[in-house]
Amino acid sequence: MKNNLFKVVVSIVALALILSACATPAPTEAPKPTEAPKPTAAPPTVAPTADPLGTADKPIVMTFVPSGDTAKIAKAGQDIADYLKKVNGLNYKVEVGTSEATSIEAMGGNKAQVGFLNTFAIVLAKNKYDIDVALVNLRKYVAIPIDPDKGLDGKITPYYKGEFLTQATSGVKTYADLKGKTFCFTSASSTSGNIIPRIILKANGIDPDKDLKATFAGGHDKAAIAVYNGDCVAGVTFVDTLTDVSLKLYEKYPDISKKVTAFAVTDRIPNDGVQYTKDLNPKIKEATTDALMKMAADPAGVAILKSLYNIDGFEKAGYDKYYKPFEDVLAKAGVKAEDYITKPK
Repeated sequence: MKNNLFKVVVSIVALALILSACATPAPTEAPKPTEAPKPTAAPPTVAPTADPLGTADKPIVMTFVPSGDTAKIAKAGQDIADYLKKVNGLNYKVEVGTSEATSIEAMGGNKAQVGFLNTFAIVLAKNKYDIDVALVNLRKYVAIPIDPDKGLDGKITPYYKGEFLTQATSGVKTYADLKGKTFCFTSASSTSGNIIPRIILKANGIDPDKDLKATFAGGHDKAAIAVYNGDCVAGVTFVDTLTDVSLKLYEKYPDISKKVTAFAVTDRIPNDGVQYTKDLNPKIKEATTDALMKMAADPAGVAILKSLYNIDGFEKAGYDKYYKPFEDVLAKAGVKAEDYITKPK
């Protein structure tokens, strides 16, 4: 009896092993490891809100001032928008204003939420629309031989200077030599291309509106080219327009640094930067700022920033650190932001 029972148990076990072998055949080769799925896009760092801003249907608009070639600025701006999206998953749209005033009004009317405004435009926009200043641009300081701060050449700073240009053969060597001459400013609200130079000229006995045949060239590159071509005997731009790697005037005008020379420089001016509209979602501000800081720490990102406005990096700084003291200096010189703000009719 026990022997028969033992044989039955053995038979059942054997049958189970046979069925198991038939149901799961032994693999003929080692299984390949499963690869982790690769993300198709960076996840947004902004929590969903009732405001769809940042989606493909409603992108965040960035406005750029036309301080140089607008096509190059638009291309660099789009590269920045693409980079930011890869970092934070948000959608951005690029617009280049026809003037500094246009970019200011775009932010004031919430047609643009992010601004890359120049220094005086920041002062105007703060006074008129209380914009939020988030970043100041950092650059390698560019010094020319006549600059008292030439020892700073190549160092990263949050400020720059303007330069007074003329043709090397013009005979202009001092501010007094400008009387009666044609002169190119860049644009009305340009800090180094109009506001500060006017203060300096008046301090040196030159009334720009009476003593000069002055005009606005429409940009720093255009002012330098006008001097190069002889359309203006002299003009003013930022230092150093002639060798700037974003403008690249030397590519089209290889002899511009020989034909055009600087005879004076301005005092230090705070750099331009990045700003937000006052009521923009704080999470969008934070995500954009963080992405820009990450961009400035990436060599590929810095290359894009340099192609825009020759930016080497960013410093997180609000209005009070650099721009309020600058506004106070302007006020002491008789330049008040409200005088340049368009009043509603």
